[in-house]
Amino acid sequence: MASIREMRMRISSIRNISQVTRAMQAVSASRVRKAQRAVEETRPYATRAWYVLQHLAAQPGRETIHPLLDQREEIKQTMVVLLTGDRGLAGAYNANVIRFAMEKFCTYSCPVKFVLVGKQGREPLLRTGVHIQAEFSDLPDDLTYSDVSAIGRLAVDEFLDLQVDEVYVVYTDFVNMLTQVPTMKKVLPLEFDSGSQRVSVFSQVAEEKRLAYLYEPGQDELLDTIIPSFTSLQLYQAVLESIASEHAARMVAMRNATENALELVDMLQLEYNKARQQSITSEMLDIVGGTLK
Repeated sequence: MASIREMRMRISSIRNISQVTRAMQAVSASRVRKAQRAVEETRPYATRAWYVLQHLAAQPGRETIHPLLDQREEIKQTMVVLLTGDRGLAGAYNANVIRFAMEKFCTYSCPVKFVLVGKQGREPLLRTGVHIQAEFSDLPDDLTYSDVSAIGRLAVDEFLDLQVDEVYVVYTDFVNMLTQVPTMKKVLPLEFDSGSQRVSVFSQVAEEKRLAYLYEPGQDELLDTIIPSFTSLQLYQAVLESIASEHAARMVAMRNATENALELVDMLQLEYNKARQQSITSEMLDIVGGTLK
């Protein structure tokens, strides 16, 4: 059994840890609210942009509209953009999205190369021996579209140069503070029957109204700008969803850690009081015994 001094030091150490985790919980709570606002503000535009891309992908002769809409007959190489966090202490957030990606692409029908966004995915993927083409990390807290445009540019260039035949993004979709779901979306080539549940309403409207677009000043000039930008926008939205999910997962993990630490302190305090009482009783018995002699 530990001595009274050791138990007192352990109680103090755990109490200090609970203060750290409580502070981290407060920081994550502040950041997740900011990240949630960013997701909610960009989600309508990103959803509408995805609807426009789906509509273009459903047009007759999609292969001649733009090369990014070309559905290739043979898939020889696949690119996966995997979004994880730069830091740990977020519960199972990083492990869940990495496991989800491995389940989907570990035994894929063609070679797969990964583009990693975030430091936490690097070591687990290196241990599996997969091909890592590029890594992006240390994204700023105040994330903007230009901060992730290089990722979209890399995916678009690889697809146009015929280095890859399809591009997926694997990220964690932010549902609410307690629920974050690993998700996979195919961003290149665009498919009309793909997309998240949030886009299904727009797809039904497009199917019912049979909308047709008129392009001014010209179709080629507009689509050469719109389609790559909207493709990068889908990656930007996925990064925002992942950031919000990471902060929410860290907030919950730190809250649980704080509660567990306080429970452990209470248990140790009870054991400490018992040991101290037993020590005092023994000393009193020794004094009484010495007096009687």
